[in-house]
Amino acid sequence: MTCLAVGTALLALTDPVVTLGWTHSVERTGWVETWEVGDGGLTLLSSALKGSGAGMEPGPEARLVDGWWVSPGGLTVPQIVLAASGKTVSPWRLCADGACRALGADPGAPVTLAPCPER
Repeated sequence: MTCLAVGTALLALTDPVVTLGWTHSVERTGWVETWEVGDGGLTLLSSALKGSGAGMEPGPEARLVDGWWVSPGGLTVPQIVLAASGKTVSPWRLCADGACRALGADPGAPVTLAPCPER
């Protein structure tokens, strides 16, 4: 079992792979990242953009798949900090184990995603 800290909540995950999606505030198109939660942090497995422009150009290794520019990942980070202004086009969507949750829909403190601390 894998554990992901989402702000002050802890999620027990049967599958360590989660997706983080949102609608770009300027282009109004989708962006989805697939992450794997591990002891060393969060590892980006892939990112997918539904279009390009306004700072969201596909990477050099991107390939067009069903209308989405899909790029490989490889980056590992200790945490992801999501702004929570409540003023964007859509909230962040965190999907794990077949269920999705909206994050940052209301103004407030940033939401941090990180592997759970060791107990």
